[in-house]
Amino acid sequence: MTGSEASPSFRLAYVPGVTPSKWVRIWNERLPGVPLTLVPVSAAEVYGKLRSGEADAGFVRLPVDGADLSAIPLYTETTVVVVPKDHIVAAVEQVSGEDLADDIVLHPLDDPLDWERLPGKPALERPAGTEDAVELVAAGIGVVVVPQSLARLHHRKDLTYRTVTDAPESRVALAWPEDRTTDLVEDLIGIVRGRTVNSTRGRSQHPAAAQQKAPGTAKPRKSDAGGARRKPAAGKSGGKATGKNPRSSGSGGPKSGAKRGKPRRRS
Repeated sequence: MTGSEASPSFRLAYVPGVTPSKWVRIWNERLPGVPLTLVPVSAAEVYGKLRSGEADAGFVRLPVDGADLSAIPLYTETTVVVVPKDHIVAAVEQVSGEDLADDIVLHPLDDPLDWERLPGKPALERPAGTEDAVELVAAGIGVVVVPQSLARLHHRKDLTYRTVTDAPESRVALAWPEDRTTDLVEDLIGIVRGRTVNSTRGRSQHPAAAQQKAPGTAKPRKSDAGGARRKPAAGKSGGKATGKNPRSSGSGGPKSGAKRGKPRRRS
């Protein structure tokens, strides 16, 4: 950790398709005194924002651009093909690259997928971005293969998407400048990794941590709890005292331990 001073705010960049709302909610619960500002940026701009200090950390897609940035992989996205609803692909649940051999597959300039070879037929020009490619799909120009989050982001009622089983996958990561791993960055790392508020690796001392049981405080025994019955002392009856032998009956029967006399003969 290279920074220990508190920052008045924290700026968190994120690329299209990433939804940081869950992590932002946890941040606001744990660090209510540090406002978190979201900075939406394109995939091409995010690294410049991090290096210039306009963002303290960011959600990006791997691979990270440059050895001066640290990154923690978070999750892998499903890859889908976006097609018109009346396309033959829409009739099945998933397809392979071979199933797109007869289609023009658009390749936007901001494509986050690392292709060895794009399936289908190439378009004459590459669209400037994924949003432009989706518009061309709606116009019947071709299809586009993208991470599922981008298909949802640019959803249209006249389009649908299906999983592509053999396409490259996109991985989302948290990235930040390695030389600016501040205390607040460490807090965010703990949040995205799912650490609890009382984690020993966490930096901040949160109110919930102070509620832990003090050392040496014994847990009350069940027998000491209110309303609990104590075990009767040895040699004493657990019933109500009456002054009589508890084994005596009210029917005049023989007492316990009394000797029985020899029966007399009848005359």
